Amino acid sequence: MKVHVYDNHGQLVGPVESPAVIKSDAEWQRQLTPTQYAIARGKGTERAYCGTLLDNKRDGVYVCVCCSLPLFTSGDKFDSGTGWPSFFQPVAPENVVTAEDLSYGMRRTEILCVRCEAHLGHVFEDGPRPTGLRFCVNSESLVFVDRKDLATLADPAALSTGGR
Repeated sequence: MKVHVYDNHGQLVGPVESPAVIKSDAEWQRQLTPTQYAIARGKGTERAYCGTLLDNKRDGVYVCVCCSLPLFTSGDKFDSGTGWPSFFQPVAPENVVTAEDLSYGMRRTEILCVRCEAHLGHVFEDGPRPTGLRFCVNSESLVFVDRKDLATLADPAALSTGGR
């Protein structure tokens, strides 16, 4: 699959070819906390206004808790008033995938990490300009990385292609 990743200079590059991350349930359970596992792998939802990243105002990038793929930036985050971190677009369209979610008697559009299929949350068409979208994401599905630390996200896919 082709995704955008960070190189060893902390620059977003891509699209680059990156393999899917596939692990057994036991491997995911060893890697994640019980809450992270229930949400990211079990398609759960954290309670509104309880997520640790809801009020985060620092400059940086939100990556997948399961595979560290960059998903959203602080510059695309906004206060939606819904109780979950919300973004009007992903860091790159290739880095997320959507699926129809018919659970709980509702019709919603689920958002997943394209590389490991972690459940992130849902996307709605009531967001701000310029996209009109609201990517409503669980804090437990994300890890925040400060702008000054982006080089720590250097992905092997970026390194093997010289970051192009």
